[in-house]
Amino acid sequence: MIIVTGAAGFIGSCLVSKLNSEGFKDIVIVDDFSDVTKMKNLEGKTYSQKIHRDDFIDWLKINQRLVQFVFHIGARTDTTEFNKEIFDKLNLNYTKDIWNICVEFGLPLVYASSAATYGLGEFGYDDNEENIEKLKPLNPYGDSKNDFDKWAIKQERKPYFWAGLKFFNVYGPNEYHKARMASVIFHAFNQIQEKGSMTLFRSHNPDFKDGEQLRDFVYVKDVVDVCCFLLHHRKNSGIYNLGSGKARTFLDLVNNTFSALDKKSEIKFIDTPADIRDKYQYFTEANMNKLKSIGYSKPFHSLDEGVKDYVKNYLVGGKYY
Repeated sequence: MIIVTGAAGFIGSCLVSKLNSEGFKDIVIVDDFSDVTKMKNLEGKTYSQKIHRDDFIDWLKINQRLVQFVFHIGARTDTTEFNKEIFDKLNLNYTKDIWNICVEFGLPLVYASSAATYGLGEFGYDDNEENIEKLKPLNPYGDSKNDFDKWAIKQERKPYFWAGLKFFNVYGPNEYHKARMASVIFHAFNQIQEKGSMTLFRSHNPDFKDGEQLRDFVYVKDVVDVCCFLLHHRKNSGIYNLGSGKARTFLDLVNNTFSALDKKSEIKFIDTPADIRDKYQYFTEANMNKLKSIGYSKPFHSLDEGVKDYVKNYLVGGKYY
C-alpha cells in the first residue's frame, strides 16, 4: 500500500497516474476532497481508499502495518496567503506528525519542500543542507517549508529513508483548478486563446531585459519520475532540489507556447506591481548534482519539449494526465 497526500491536487494526481502506470493499484489517496474543481484530476485513476486529510493521522497510526511508502505531497501552496497560522497547521505541524509516525513505525517518507525556501537566491540554489539555516524565504509559504526542512535535519530520530524535494517551477497537466497559482504556461495558453497575445511583467532590474527574467521550469512528468525513482531507491536520505537544472526566460516559455499553438508570437509588457517588485525573483536555477550523484540519470524534458507536450496533448482539449 502506497500513501499519496494531496492526491487530488496537481502534482499528487500526476503521481497517482504515474504509480498506476508502474502497476501500483493499492494506493490510499489523502486530500480535502471538498473542492469539486479538483475531482476531475482523479477520474480514471485506480486507488483503494480515500481518506480525508483531517482523519489521516489517526488512520495512519492504526493502519501503519499495511503501508509500504508515504508520499506527502499535500500542502497549502498559496504564496499570496499571509496567515502564518494556516501554514503552521497545514504545512509545518501536519508534516511533523507524519514524520513522527514514519519514524515510530519504520515507514519511508518523501515530502514536498519548495524552491520558495531560497528566497531571492542570496545563497544560491544549492541543496547543501548546511545552507538551510541561512535561507531567507520571501513569504509565509516559503517560511513554512524551510521551517520544516530545518526541523527535519535536526532530528535525532529520522525515518530509515526520507527525502525532501525542493520543487522549482512545476508546470504540466492537472493544474486546471489552481486559478492564479497555476503555471505561467497555463495562463499563457488561456490568454493566447482568448486575446491572441500574452502579457508579461516588465523588468525593473537593469541586468535583465523585459521578458528575460529567468526561472527553472520543470515538467511535472519529470517530477513524478523522480518520486518513483526514490520509491525504488530508498537510500541516501536528505533534501534534494527538483528542477530541470536549466534556467530559461519567460520569453522562451511564451514563445514556445505560441509555437505549440501554431500562432505568431505577440507579447506585451506591463509594470510589475509595486507591492511585489522588491520580492520579485529574476533568476532561479536548481543545482541538480546531488540527485544525479545518487544515481538518477533520466534526462529531464527541455522547456521546448515540455511545453509542446503539455499544450498539444493536454491543454488543447482540456485533457488530464
